[in-house]
Amino acid sequence: METKTGAKQGAVDGYLMADFPWYGLDEAFTGRRWLGTLGVSSDGTVEHGSIGHGDEPSLKSEATDPDGQRFAVVVTVARRPGRRSADGTGVLEATSVSSAAWLAGSGLLSCTWPTHMERALRQDWLDQQTAAAWEVADDLAGDQWSTLTLPVDGEPTPFHYRESEYGWVMAGAARGVHLGAYGRGMSAYGLGLSVVRDLTSYEA
Repeated sequence: METKTGAKQGAVDGYLMADFPWYGLDEAFTGRRWLGTLGVSSDGTVEHGSIGHGDEPSLKSEATDPDGQRFAVVVTVARRPGRRSADGTGVLEATSVSSAAWLAGSGLLSCTWPTHMERALRQDWLDQQTAAAWEVADDLAGDQWSTLTLPVDGEPTPFHYRESEYGWVMAGAARGVHLGAYGRGMSAYGLGLSVVRDLTSYEA
């Protein structure tokens, strides 16, 4: 079972504990950068995390206009084989590009749900949409995805890409990791990704 650790709880230290490189937008992006959330297994192993660029999404409709938010979030997922869980009671599936696609899709949903919806209905809506996002992520060869090639560490890299009314999602692979990304208000076309060299300069 994974737990998520908020970036504001000493996130830099958590990110530095990962045994894989983190990715974000390359130096062509000159705006604000911030740390998102970590996915940590029950034995404390960092499995995935996100790094944001631009506005930090907020669900406080009273404080912000969600349609005016501009952000791109890069999700890095460790490449893991199928393995036994830390407590020995089960088996964890191998991670894949679909894993990154689902994390990106659910991440987009979690910060862009309809603000006009009654609070009592939001969780049901989110559960339904998250389940649908997994079905879509599990079918990367399906017609809901197109191909977008972007530079990753300067190398042209193909990504599975799709757009929806909530924003865009993409997923692909890099050296030793699976990559996902999602955004709204910032076009995915023309973006470049690269290894993050200095996490300490990012806002928590």
